[in-house]
Amino acid sequence: MTKVNTSEYQSFDQITARLDSIVDQVRDKDISLEHSLDLFDEAIALGSKAVTMVDTTEFTTEEEERLVQIQKDSNTVEDTVSDQVENLAEGSLDTKQDVSVQQESQISVSESNED
Repeated sequence: MTKVNTSEYQSFDQITARLDSIVDQVRDKDISLEHSLDLFDEAIALGSKAVTMVDTTEFTTEEEERLVQIQKDSNTVEDTVSDQVENLAEGSLDTKQDVSVQQESQISVSESNED
């Protein structure tokens, strides 16, 4: 794992905006497994930076409620990436199975046409 540079994100709002962007990207069905994992690493680094910011800041009640919601949303990133990885892995297996089923169907059709 390469170290992710998070220095360009100096405020909590910048971090949450980037995390939202990562969630949107990971939800894209056409994203590669490698890119999903890179985004996952970036999300973890940004989350750690956000936690450090939170730990060193005094918040109002409204801000604390917003943080709870943001934390729930950031957990979505991990879940989405995990789901994407599983889907990609299963997809490659399903594709092989689909081809096999299609081939078997074609054989059955051609055999029945010969009769």
